[in-house]
Amino acid sequence: MTILITGATGNIGSQVIQHLVDHGADVRALVRDPSKANFPAGVAVAKGDFLDIDSMRAAFDGVSTLFLLNAVVPDEFTQALIALNVARSAGIDRIVYLSVIHADVYVNVPHFAGKFAVERMIEQMGMAATILRPAYFIQNDMTIKDVVAGHGVYPMPVGDKGLAMIDVRDIAEIAALELMRREQAAQPLPLTRINLVGPETLAGTDIAAIWSDVLGRPINYGGGDTAAFEQNLKQFMPAWMAYDMRMMGERFLTNGMLPEGGDVERLTTLLGRPLRSYRAFASEAAASA
Repeated sequence: MTILITGATGNIGSQVIQHLVDHGADVRALVRDPSKANFPAGVAVAKGDFLDIDSMRAAFDGVSTLFLLNAVVPDEFTQALIALNVARSAGIDRIVYLSVIHADVYVNVPHFAGKFAVERMIEQMGMAATILRPAYFIQNDMTIKDVVAGHGVYPMPVGDKGLAMIDVRDIAEIAALELMRREQAAQPLPLTRINLVGPETLAGTDIAAIWSDVLGRPINYGGGDTAAFEQNLKQFMPAWMAYDMRMMGERFLTNGMLPEGGDVERLTTLLGRPLRSYRAFASEAAASA
């Protein structure tokens, strides 16, 4: 019984692999370039690409459980559908898919809409899957910590509705636990969705206040201008992706990323410990600067 991990070389995928290895699982990692793979001992490496059907068929052969994580790319939707169709043909009936919270609400945001369409395929084709729906990744703010520290401004367009930000380490651990639960079940388990959220919902001013405390000097919330946000992002990412992120930021302002009742308690029980906080992240980031 083998668990196949896609997105294996990324931050979440690599951590999922480590958790599974620690649990004694038989793990196979899907990578584009095996020469760059650096995994724990015992992890098998399969060379493949989502758009190379033959490589996917070979990688999925003999797999019992699949962790599907697709990067935000222009053809993300196509890649995910191919992976799920190949998995279905290979007889894989235990799946954990990393979607996004409010995928059914942020319908004009390209990568949200694509993930919601993938969820619909999973549901309508009767696949036995856990759909994980994470909120904003806390670690995304590593990209702007120098702006915060150097200019005294928290620039992300979080708004005042609030985001239930979650640490990627918690995402990876929960994903690994769900993979093991499905892998070890006597029969394929029914479809379930789990919102992945942090311990608190924070508005832009809340986050700025946390940074003020951590850094010991005033940090102001400067978000809300999504046009400027897009222009800044275009300096280090493709224009289509910057626009996608702008659309996401606009939904932050109008809708937020809010947990449902019982989400925090459910995750705390699942992990057997408290969820990691944004303040803990900010303290770690400041200490490592």
